[in-house]
Amino acid sequence: MNDQTPHPPLRLYNSHSHALEEFVPLDPEHVKLYFCGPTVYDRVHIGNLRAMLCADILVRVLRTFYKRVTFVRNITDIDDKIIQRAHDSDEEIARLTKRTTQEFHQDLAELSILPPDVEPHATTHIADMLTMIGQLIEQNHAYVAEGHVLFDVRSFPDYGALSGRSLDDMRAGARVEVAPYKRDPGDFVLWKPSSPDEPGWESPYGRGRPGWHIECSAMAQHYLGETFDIHGGGNDLLFPHHENERAQSLCAHPGSHFARHWLHVGMLLSNGEKMSKSLGNFHTIREVLERFPAEALRLLYLGSHYRSTLDFSWDKLEDARKTLDRFYRALEKAPPSRQNVMLPPAFLKALCEDLNTAQALAELHRLADLAMAGDQQASDELYQSGQLLGLFNVTPAQWFQGGVALSTKEIEALIAERLAAKKDRNFARADEIRAELAAQKIILEDGPQGTTWRKG
Repeated sequence: MNDQTPHPPLRLYNSHSHALEEFVPLDPEHVKLYFCGPTVYDRVHIGNLRAMLCADILVRVLRTFYKRVTFVRNITDIDDKIIQRAHDSDEEIARLTKRTTQEFHQDLAELSILPPDVEPHATTHIADMLTMIGQLIEQNHAYVAEGHVLFDVRSFPDYGALSGRSLDDMRAGARVEVAPYKRDPGDFVLWKPSSPDEPGWESPYGRGRPGWHIECSAMAQHYLGETFDIHGGGNDLLFPHHENERAQSLCAHPGSHFARHWLHVGMLLSNGEKMSKSLGNFHTIREVLERFPAEALRLLYLGSHYRSTLDFSWDKLEDARKTLDRFYRALEKAPPSRQNVMLPPAFLKALCEDLNTAQALAELHRLADLAMAGDQQASDELYQSGQLLGLFNVTPAQWFQGGVALSTKEIEALIAERLAAKKDRNFARADEIRAELAAQKIILEDGPQGTTWRKG
């Protein structure tokens, strides 16, 4: 543990036990965690982003407290959705997945989401998946039927324990493929046959491709071992994806625990409704960043607990931007020394209580009040705390002057023209210039040192 950062016990909610638990890593010298990454067939939308941001905060906190953290987040680059999108767009699969992966990286970088330590692609781990499938067949947890390999859910008595569902409940409510070759409707695919025009790999079961669930199990085991500390993702993955991951991993490696702690992130709504393209409330990250700075979107997510349901709206995003205006104004009033300082105890306490970022932001508001009064220590603590949350990545000047249509040179020319008009007592023209700039969301502020500007 990092002796420079004393902190209360870190408690995280475990979806498996349905309780807050003190986080105790298997190895205090090396924390290991896995989060499910994107299926790369399209731009990432703001619902997907929430789990990515939660993982980012968790990793930042863990790296503050522990000497070594290995964070693995996968790329699913073989999937039926990818095959269909490539067919519909008449684009080669490799080109589609490469392009959308690059777009994913670009979007997350703009949001200051740190890259994982390892980012495995599913297509580079087919051998690991086939090894695990072979182990499951050998131990009578999987069977071959009509070119498919399926996991036998009845062979694992603990199936459903993660999601809290019984097999009978799952059969009644599940939308699963009911195929004649399945022993049970709940049995899920580990390997499926590929037609000549579909991507595929040679295997003992014929040419085919992996099921979605086996991909994550194989990649997590490859990089983190049979048992590791934390597995996370959106709560929409709890069933069937994470349930199936857990079942096949525990059965392939008897005596292991797979993930000791499960962390799930709440749903994102849009104006009170589930996001969908048909309702017109579905937004990609790129669409949002064309209208608002990335830090405003990040702050909007931080303002709610990761397990809660978050309702997105443009008005709330505007409120987040105004909050950042206040924080940056405080940093402008008392510029931080940018030297490392001890993080405030109340700030750390909030983060250690199940990553309570909303409460942590309350501490930032308190520090901003003090910094506005000229308190240098508060300014330093505000800056360092914000940095841990992935905020304050630009200077106050850049924040207040960024993202406007006019260039700095054009704005300064208009300010000079306004000053000349005022000297000539042409106040009508001076007011006209101020109004023109205000229409461009550029606010002028006259002071003893002259006129400065910021974006409104």
